Amino acid sequence: MEKQLYVKEVRPGIFLMDEAHEATGYLVVGRDRACVIDTMNGYTDLHEAVRRLTDKPVTVVNTHGHPDHIFGNVYFQEAFLHPDDRALARSFAEDPAFLTVCREKGLAMPPFRDIRPGDTIDLGGRTLAVNALPGHTPGGILLLLREDRVLFTGDSVNHHLWMQLDGCLPLRAFLKELDKVMFLQDEADIILHGHAREADDISLLRCMRDGIGEICAGETENDRPYEWFGGVDLQHAFRCDPDRHYQQSDHVICYRADNV
Repeated sequence: MEKQLYVKEVRPGIFLMDEAHEATGYLVVGRDRACVIDTMNGYTDLHEAVRRLTDKPVTVVNTHGHPDHIFGNVYFQEAFLHPDDRALARSFAEDPAFLTVCREKGLAMPPFRDIRPGDTIDLGGRTLAVNALPGHTPGGILLLLREDRVLFTGDSVNHHLWMQLDGCLPLRAFLKELDKVMFLQDEADIILHGHAREADDISLLRCMRDGIGEICAGETENDRPYEWFGGVDLQHAFRCDPDRHYQQSDHVICYRADNV
């Protein structure tokens, strides 16, 4: 059974697409083209859903290679992905269970094209600038919609950051990468991440960065166990500004004790 896709226009021409409250993608519509940012799990025909919102040519970009951000690529002809996440994406795209579902539906994963830091996507009156943020995955990217001051972060910046997975950067290395993109807090007003239901204030970027810094500094005496499907690791609560708007009140970084 097809799962529900919830669509909300968060700003004129910027649509949040929440697939069954499991993953979130976005559609940005410019004067000449549109861009889909992350295609989620592929539960719904995303191409058809996008066509109900715009008839403009569509570019598809994946913020990183995890399955809940790329599996919906099967409804499109190609997608852009940072080359450092190619192997990761391929490992999921070649999973036998996923291939079986694709065969049953007459679908296939389309080819990936490279996207790199410094690239821009011109939609006509709106441009998306690509910035690298390796950490959650080796090839994670952020997309800055300059004219609207919106930062799309995938899973790299959010309220429940997973850094305990195989392939995640050590936290000290991730902290250095975060410091390279902190200039973005002056170029955007809001964050739209890969599991959001509404926008967050841009200060989430700085607050999450400071939480990573606390772990690296050994300020972990209040950290608690975090149980997930891969075992038990740790979670570190971080603080956000009390006078800013966030979609939720709990903010944690999940990590492995041996990967700081």
